[in-house]
Amino acid sequence: MLSKSRIIDGLQCAKRLYLQVHYPELSKVGPAAAHRFEVGHRVGEVARSLHPGGHLVAGNDLDAALIATERELAQPGDKVVFEGTVAHGGVLIRADILERAGAGVVLREVKSSTRVKDYHYPDVAVQSWALSGAGLPLSASFLTHIDSSFVYAGDGNYSGLFRDVDVSTAIEPLVEKVPRWVEQFSRVLEGPMPAVEPGDHCHDPFECPFHGHCTADGPAFPIEILPRGRKAVSALRAAGYRDLRDVPDGMLKSPKHIRVCNATKSGLPDVVQGAGGELAPLPYPRYYLDFETVQMAVPNWAGTGPYEQLPFQWSCHVEKADGSLEHRAFLDLSGRPPMRAFALSLIDCIDLDGPVFAYTGFEQAIIKQCGARFPELADRLDGILERIVDLHPLTERSYYHPSMMGSWSIKAVVPTIAPDLDYAKLGEVRDGTQAGVAYVEAIDPRTAPDRRGEIENALRAYCANDTLAMVRLAHFLIERC
Repeated sequence: MLSKSRIIDGLQCAKRLYLQVHYPELSKVGPAAAHRFEVGHRVGEVARSLHPGGHLVAGNDLDAALIATERELAQPGDKVVFEGTVAHGGVLIRADILERAGAGVVLREVKSSTRVKDYHYPDVAVQSWALSGAGLPLSASFLTHIDSSFVYAGDGNYSGLFRDVDVSTAIEPLVEKVPRWVEQFSRVLEGPMPAVEPGDHCHDPFECPFHGHCTADGPAFPIEILPRGRKAVSALRAAGYRDLRDVPDGMLKSPKHIRVCNATKSGLPDVVQGAGGELAPLPYPRYYLDFETVQMAVPNWAGTGPYEQLPFQWSCHVEKADGSLEHRAFLDLSGRPPMRAFALSLIDCIDLDGPVFAYTGFEQAIIKQCGARFPELADRLDGILERIVDLHPLTERSYYHPSMMGSWSIKAVVPTIAPDLDYAKLGEVRDGTQAGVAYVEAIDPRTAPDRRGEIENALRAYCANDTLAMVRLAHFLIERC
């Protein structure tokens, strides 16, 4: 049978659906997708807690789940069923929340997003079609998403975390299409693998877990690496180009695209003078700063809201005039709100003089947020803000290497100038998403002390790598640019 998820896969890409069913072992789920699944599970748990007395249809035995759902809904009176399982017309669905009040049944599809998104509508439409077709008197279909204005009081009560949006009318045109989708995707699964070329659909609305498989035999420098180049990429693809090295001179118009293309063709780095003149005269000591934050869909601490960027770690390399380096760091894995201790320790770390290097505006935003949260610290935090030097725009203007593949993220830049600091050589924490996931695991009371120690070491190594990378980058820009 098809499932709701399989139909959604097919709407994104028929080849994705085919591979998911016939060759699931080729799937590679990245850290961001895995994190999204974990967040979804947590959000679902909290949503269920707001409907006391509901019955959870648990387990992966679908036959048993169908029987259990039918049995629950056959009982008289009002009912709430979680993960209600229904089959109709060759499609099986598991509804997040089915609520029967009186003669009608209400469907609530729970999402971890803070608004209704376009791809949510087909999701609810498939479920509505299956429930109605199975004979349930569906009276309304809701999209239940997180309310970003919610502020957690810290009492374990998450009432008000969610907002219900009635999408019953909006999905009606899509409900009519469901039978055609079922027929179409059933044929896809019975036939040969669809011939679908990689394109924008590989990343919209989600990163396809088969993208690596589908592009394994692709060009070394695909045209998709052009930064912010959706229109240019579409035009190149329509003209038959796949490898950036094959694009004729004069076809690209954006100066940044031309620069990336020329460096890719030559195989040589593009170095532009200028940054060295800005950085070399700056005084010592010099501070190189990096933060790690966590975003929780379900707030964990009083006074915080969904998806707030909450800092829990910083790393700072301090460079003296004689060239010596001192590493300072903060990391709070106690499980208590880390934000105030983060801000205080940062103020203590950074003296009143000397430039503070960061990469992109992320650190500035977090410092401003800390100042707003703790007004008594705002003046001292503002003093740090005034001294920040952002290395990102300097790097973007001054340097590009073909191995950066169209990206100026520090993780793309550093391996080309300091291979010994390549993030691929780190342990389980190699990016910000993994850092946030590791932090949540570390502060969980159920995490064993040995495991917490492993996470602490990984977090410290990752954050320190970021600031040491900035030291090496600043030296490179001064010496080469």
